Amino acid sequence: MEPVRVLLVEDHAVVRAGLRLLINAEPDMEVAGEAENGQEAVQQALALKPGVILMDISMQGMNGLEAARRLTAALPGVAVLMLTMHEDEEYFFQALKAGALGYVPKSAPDTEVLAAIRSVAQGHSYLHPSVARLLVNDYLERTRAGEDRRTGDSLTEREREVLQLVAAGYTNREIAEKLSLSVHTVHNHRSRLMEKLGVHDRLELLKYAIRKGMLDVDH
Repeated sequence: MEPVRVLLVEDHAVVRAGLRLLINAEPDMEVAGEAENGQEAVQQALALKPGVILMDISMQGMNGLEAARRLTAALPGVAVLMLTMHEDEEYFFQALKAGALGYVPKSAPDTEVLAAIRSVAQGHSYLHPSVARLLVNDYLERTRAGEDRRTGDSLTEREREVLQLVAAGYTNREIAEKLSLSVHTVHNHRSRLMEKLGVHDRLELLKYAIRKGMLDVDH
């Protein structure tokens, strides 16, 4: 099996050097290129077409969020993984809206960074537990305040299965294969559960699944 080719996007040379050593020491992944800002990241990614882009958010010039938006539009198959010092909801959801599949704080251990790369390379979402806890706490606070009274209890068992897989990053075709259904049937389940929950995109489905404890975020 070919190793996962990773593009490093980080404005601190020392951090890049450490990540390079970490990744190149693994038999199933390699550093395909490096960039120190969003503009360079876009140029390098279009030229190298890596499998995963490990990207910082806060950089001079074009930041990681803007670069992620451009790259996921230009290279639909690329997996963007944010590695950042920010551990809060605001940046996390901005990253998801920009097309990132994963979000890992720089405080995470090396083993988690490697696990996150492997996860997004396979097309799955990767959420660091600290971010998930923020979402759960937010949900509990709003529930105590009488908010977030959605009709999640009315979901069928099949709709719950589809919701969990959609939130985890699986495509309709992959879900169909896992559940032994047709793609058309999966599409219908997905449409019905989104209507029941009052949500309009995968980001909202992901938020709902996390808040209801339906997604494994402990890794």
